[in-house]
Amino acid sequence: VGAGTTVADLDAAVSERGQSVTLPGWDGATVGGVLAVGRSGLRRLGWGPVRDTLLEARYVSAEGRLVKAGGPVVKNVTGFDLCRLLVGSLGTVGILAEVVLRVRPRPASSRWLRGAADPFALRRRLHRPTSMLWDGTTTWVLLEGHPGDVDADVAALGPAFAEAEGPPPLPSGGRESLRPSALRSLTGEFVAEVGVGVVHRPHPVAPPSPDPSTVALHRRIKALFDPTGRLNPGRSVA
Repeated sequence: VGAGTTVADLDAAVSERGQSVTLPGWDGATVGGVLAVGRSGLRRLGWGPVRDTLLEARYVSAEGRLVKAGGPVVKNVTGFDLCRLLVGSLGTVGILAEVVLRVRPRPASSRWLRGAADPFALRRRLHRPTSMLWDGTTTWVLLEGHPGDVDADVAALGPAFAEAEGPPPLPSGGRESLRPSALRSLTGEFVAEVGVGVVHRPHPVAPPSPDPSTVALHRRIKALFDPTGRLNPGRSVA
């Protein structure tokens, strides 16, 4: 698929064959844009990180060459995993042009539920929830898959949970990433992705200072892929 294709259009096309795209479908988001930003959606707990979706990429290098990375059959690919380097790079090492993506069967049943329960204990009772959100009081759970499996998980949730139209509105002020085990100690206003560690806050969150060795590594990568600074100029790699 071309990187300029919207995720919504691609998902509609593959849905005709009973498949779904494992990319978050924000309004108007393009395939290339989602991969370049590298931010996983609310289904990361069940789907995995967005980088695992990309199997093969053709991208334009800083020299203007079309470069192929990865392959549709992962076991036949050798060398460095450039696909994972491209995801989340914000266009600083290459411009995505065309990609091969992993798809998954469209779930026969998909249900959001909400209730008051300890999400950490609850997660151990469920087979494989697609998403679990918690605001310190209420827990939202997305269950997807075969109807029988979903019904079994609904029964495991118990009478404290009721059907919900969807996830809660997410605070849009800032995000922070914590160890999943650290979510228990959260305070204030938040919506946390249980099992993932992403926390959505209503106010800006200061990013942690990166390790100096990580900064040095990023600068070396940038120097190798874009020595003249042509790609996304002004974007700091520190």
